[in-house]
Amino acid sequence: MTGKVRIIGGHWRSRLISFPRLPDLRPTADRIRETLFNWLGQDLTGLDCLDLFSGSGALGFEAASRRANQVVMLENNAKAYQALQHNKHELQAEQIELIKEDALHFLHRDVRQFDVIFVDPPYRLELLSQILTILPLHLKENGLVYLESNRQPMLGSEWQIKRQSRAGNVFYQLVELHG
Repeated sequence: MTGKVRIIGGHWRSRLISFPRLPDLRPTADRIRETLFNWLGQDLTGLDCLDLFSGSGALGFEAASRRANQVVMLENNAKAYQALQHNKHELQAEQIELIKEDALHFLHRDVRQFDVIFVDPPYRLELLSQILTILPLHLKENGLVYLESNRQPMLGSEWQIKRQSRAGNVFYQLVELHG
């Protein structure tokens, strides 16, 4: 069984991407993505993005659709990864790099830095606090981190909330390094 999500803006606006129905896979809702990309700006030209828990690929493909320079998308689940490969091929999304790897392993191994990092891990894993301690090494100057979770995340003093909102039981915010 598969689900579908519509890209809401940019070059691939209205195109559908498909994803497998898996227990931890929750595509970011259209209205939340719309708010997020209003916060980030509709045009991401020149920005490098990292989607740590790609799942359906909604955030990463949305960023690529809005002309991000590069979008690195991580997914550890084989079925979800295959769907991401299929969608990348269908969209001819050359600026997307797909990596099948655990997000924490990637963050410890890879040294690249990004302008925008999307962090929407499976809620049951409760990984946000662990990931937030590693992310400063991967953020370019003035970089932003998008967080999505089922409760208000506890941020360390190094983080500053730029924007935040809530939709039902989903808390989402855009944060940056303090100072």
